[in-house]
Amino acid sequence: MSKSIYARFETSGKKLELIQGVLPELNEGEILVKNTFTTLCRSDLYTYKGVRKEKSPTILGHEITGYIVAFGPDYPKFDNRGKELKLGDRITWAIYASNPEDPNSKKGFPQKAKNIFKYGHEQITQDSNFHGGLSQFTIIRKYTPLVILKDIVSDHVAALINCSVATMAASVRLAGDFKNKHVLISGAGMLGVVGSAMASTLGAATVSTLDIDTNRLNVSRLFGSEYTGTSISEFNRKFDIIIETSGSPDVMSNSLQHLEIGGLTVWLGAVFPQADLKINAEFVVRNLITIKGLHNYNEFDLVSAVDFIERNSNVFQFEKLVEGNFNLQSVNEAFDYAVEQNPYRVGIAIV
Repeated sequence: MSKSIYARFETSGKKLELIQGVLPELNEGEILVKNTFTTLCRSDLYTYKGVRKEKSPTILGHEITGYIVAFGPDYPKFDNRGKELKLGDRITWAIYASNPEDPNSKKGFPQKAKNIFKYGHEQITQDSNFHGGLSQFTIIRKYTPLVILKDIVSDHVAALINCSVATMAASVRLAGDFKNKHVLISGAGMLGVVGSAMASTLGAATVSTLDIDTNRLNVSRLFGSEYTGTSISEFNRKFDIIIETSGSPDVMSNSLQHLEIGGLTVWLGAVFPQADLKINAEFVVRNLITIKGLHNYNEFDLVSAVDFIERNSNVFQFEKLVEGNFNLQSVNEAFDYAVEQNPYRVGIAIV
């Protein structure tokens, strides 16, 4: 039987341990992928530091790419763009597997289906393993959306697609038509940088970025942002669309006052416990304000994310935002570097 090395995370403060495990026989609908590259998302770092509690032991890492090496019985014959799946195809896949017959899936929210399976967030058990990016292999479960990638996309960028890029694609979908709109991206982390790049390609009249980090604001200008500021009061206009990625309660509340009549905001950064917001309901009503919440994405957003990256691979240098020369053997050093240096992403080559 084939074996695979993976990095086992148990609890914050304890180093990840490299374990050699035996790959099981594939079940119905499953696909075996040889991982090639994984990037460390913010949620991985929160778990590593103990800010976020995860089921453990686990294999962290959900921003993954790799190529198909085996098919289980009755595997899906086509990807979500209708391309036939073959051995050797390099793919990206959603961070979840969920039953398409679930009521929430049928509503367009498969990421909120009951008994959802999430890569990089599942517990290692006798019956379930090889479900995270910090492993030589990932078993793609049944009902996982996936897309074959073109060679034009590097592994460094491909790994970003199924988290920050797909999530922002969902945000853009919720926000609607960007043409001739004044757009503000709140937060200039990886999500925000992707957001400014997307908005700039969708015909927005202006794209602005808000962040307290001036270095990151400067980077956002390389990814489609025309105006930047460390305070929303620095901007000399109101906005038609605000995409809020920072999760800051004050920013979420205050930014509503900077929406045009009929303006819309999408909130996707508040994914941690926080105090209730103070919002003036009369202002929201009289100014026809729309607030939409977003957590993760659906299969159509994954396809949109891949399309965006493939169309703009030579326009935006996302690869430069992925730092480090790490592999599984140096996985603990990779986490420490990510925590201490706080780059957009740390990349780990899986060999």
